[in-house]
Amino acid sequence: MTARILIIEDEALVAMELRFVLEDLGHDVIGTVADARAARAMAAETDIDLALVDIHLQDGPTGIELGRELGQEQGVTVLFMTANPGMVRDGVAGTIGVLTKPTDERAVQTAVDYALRRRQGRPVEYAPPELQLFA
Repeated sequence: MTARILIIEDEALVAMELRFVLEDLGHDVIGTVADARAARAMAAETDIDLALVDIHLQDGPTGIELGRELGQEQGVTVLFMTANPGMVRDGVAGTIGVLTKPTDERAVQTAVDYALRRRQGRPVEYAPPELQLFA
């Protein structure tokens, strides 16, 4: 299942590594952006299936509100990826869950596959252990 994925991450090396992993899995990475303004602009002009969203971006801790907007208002499936998972411990409306950084290629692959299966309404037996789901 190929998906159109937006990476919202302010650390260029992390974004580049994520892009390589996702493209190797056959996904279409439509862009990598480092702040909420650029993410909103990209989302307004492009059809996105999944957004991987860091909490702390170049413009501050804007990822939480951005994830909520993308998920609730635009119907994008949202996974947070952050070194600070406690910031979203209680969950964020319209989003699936959080993957703690640093992470590895397998964890990214299984979390993305889980999120996309849920998006498509396909059966999911269980979430990958690295993915903390929101209620």
